[in-house]
Amino acid sequence: MKKLIIIPAYNESSNIEKTISAIQEKAKDFDYVIINDCSIDDTLEICKKNNFNVVSLPINLGIGGAVQTGYLYALENDYDYAVQVDGDGQHNPDFLETMLSTLVENDVDMVIGSRFIKNEGFQSSTMRRIGIRYFMYLIKVLTGQKITDATSGLRMINRRLIKLFAENYPDDYPEPETIVDILNNGYKIKEIPVIMNERKGGVSSISFGKSIYYMVKVTISVIFVKLRGSNKK
Repeated sequence: MKKLIIIPAYNESSNIEKTISAIQEKAKDFDYVIINDCSIDDTLEICKKNNFNVVSLPINLGIGGAVQTGYLYALENDYDYAVQVDGDGQHNPDFLETMLSTLVENDVDMVIGSRFIKNEGFQSSTMRRIGIRYFMYLIKVLTGQKITDATSGLRMINRRLIKLFAENYPDDYPEPETIVDILNNGYKIKEIPVIMNERKGGVSSISFGKSIYYMVKVTISVIFVKLRGSNKK
């Protein structure tokens, strides 16, 4: 089985070395690719200095475009499974093997690492927890399935979804929208409990104002996806 870790990175010079070190120590059977999203700090220079496997985008595409680039890389290099691990060090590679075995043994298409099944480790800010709980109820209403951590970027997918996401992936705040889309099209999702870390350096891209924009935009997007109906080929 070919397994790829996709690491979207924008201005992660203070975190990227520690992130790769943790992956190399705890997820030895996985390949990785860093998608440098036109960082304006020293992220690319650090990657080159350490001979990290990196694809550097010529313009900033945002999280959706960076992750989709990773799925294109996975598709073109014939990977069976792909998992997103953020460059800020919050995602713990200790759980990747468990995610993979869950994906295979339960015959599902996506496994999401959730902070809120056992409520262990870093639980995010109060504002974000409110938003996550809101999306849990919204997705439940739209799809019938309870997803406790709909904004989690720690998501592993199989070859079917690699192909789907390489062809079409939301540009902005993609996690809840893609969950509704794939459930709408008959794909299967399972969550497992994970422990996430608090960001050790750098600055989150989501401010209070962006959080409000995020909730409004994603609400409209997921309702539109539901109304659009199935587009499974």
